[in-house]
Amino acid sequence: MTPHPVHTASVSTARPDASRSMDRLLQPSVTCSRLEKAPRFAPIVDAADYFAHLRDALLRADHSVMFVGWEFDARLKLDPDHPLVGVPQRLGRFLSWLMARKPGLKIRVLQWNLGVLGTIAHGTTPLHLLNLIAARRFDFRLDSAHPLGGSQHQKIVVIDDALAFCGGIDVTAKRWDNRRHDDDDVRRLEPSGRRYGPFHDVTVAIDGAAAAALGDIARERWARATGERLVLPPPAIGDPWPQGLAPLLRDVEVGVARTDPAFRSRPAVREVEELYLTAIAAARRTIYIESQYFTSRCIALAVAERLAEPDGPEIVVINPLRAMGWLEEFAMGEARRRTLAHIAAADRHGRFRIYRPVTDKGQPIYVHAKVLIVDDRLLRIGSSNLNNRSMGLDAECDVAVEATDNDEGSGTTRAAIESLRHTLLAEHLGVAPETVAGAAAAMGSLIGAIEQFRREQGRTLVPLDGLAAGEARLLGAGELLDPEHPEPVWKAILHNLQDGLRRRKPS
Repeated sequence: MTPHPVHTASVSTARPDASRSMDRLLQPSVTCSRLEKAPRFAPIVDAADYFAHLRDALLRADHSVMFVGWEFDARLKLDPDHPLVGVPQRLGRFLSWLMARKPGLKIRVLQWNLGVLGTIAHGTTPLHLLNLIAARRFDFRLDSAHPLGGSQHQKIVVIDDALAFCGGIDVTAKRWDNRRHDDDDVRRLEPSGRRYGPFHDVTVAIDGAAAAALGDIARERWARATGERLVLPPPAIGDPWPQGLAPLLRDVEVGVARTDPAFRSRPAVREVEELYLTAIAAARRTIYIESQYFTSRCIALAVAERLAEPDGPEIVVINPLRAMGWLEEFAMGEARRRTLAHIAAADRHGRFRIYRPVTDKGQPIYVHAKVLIVDDRLLRIGSSNLNNRSMGLDAECDVAVEATDNDEGSGTTRAAIESLRHTLLAEHLGVAPETVAGAAAAMGSLIGAIEQFRREQGRTLVPLDGLAAGEARLLGAGELLDPEHPEPVWKAILHNLQDGLRRRKPS
């Protein structure tokens, strides 16, 4: 199936970078802002389940709902498969209906200011928003509190500070899909009626003090964007946890990691980047990644360093075939090719694979998920991609759990982390999770297990090895669409022109 040798993973004796070596990967003020207990922690795979659980949770809200996101579409149908009698299906009308029946409920939406261009293009969405705003207990604001070229990219929903969702799924159109990713699913429609392709994504539900921590982040962003300081909501009357959502973990500490670019007098926060680098350095056997992009300079350097070790970890990356839109593919596609060429040059032991998922008929499944699983030790789900922007320019929020040796529930946490990894791979390969788990254990190799079940046709993972051909050179620091730091547009254009001239020079 693959021209590369399959590396049989073993516990590596190579020490990670000493500057990042630590007993715990989740370190407050270093790799995360804080650690808080979550009585329940439940990853949710793909938006069909997420939107259904979100509707259930919204129906249980008492005082406060906060949406913080890149984009918001009031025309979205939250659960088209299970309409409720007398309850509107589209999000805007549903929220109006909800506030009419809950006189104490206040709903706030904070959206990236340039994301509103998409909102305006959504036809009836502005009318829905006007109707909601007229209700007086709905507040829609735009977030422009970021440097030039940056964006508000967090995807958070907080209900009564008792339940929060955080991950890669925006509450918007062109996200809904279920885990079957059927080729001809007629429910995969934009509100305008246009069809869109299969879509894979992941978010997570948490409650307790961990949910309240995300409430603090949402209120802080609201204050920056609007100047309004919100008070804490009263305690929830009931339990907003969605019925039927089974926790993967209970009573677990959750780390909240952020990217927050320097802006005005506010210093930069780069916890997301630090957590990635610390986790990659500490990996012993396997690093499993799902990401929309794979272009980050610092991640590529860290991955290449581990691959150069004689007995480092296997590294598996799941990516989409290409970026959305021709301009984004022009920039990010070239960036990925150069990144993969750099990694291929370092992968002398054959321990790196990058794949894309396809449907039963071979149609590309777009990967929008942002997941990192290191061994059976760390699980991170959030909004940050493996691109430069997510490390320093865009506002991001990830949540993570870690199994530590001195943790009483360490064995349970480790088993849960591994089970999610096998569940994700099983979805991509079209087999049962226990089948993936058994093969990985028997072979001592995650890559070996993938290659055993990968096939030429049908639901499977397809290697992206061919993209690694070309010059083994990483991106420059001033890439126009994927910069590492805020900079004037003229400087970014100059960097790109200089880079283009360098590429044209004969070697």
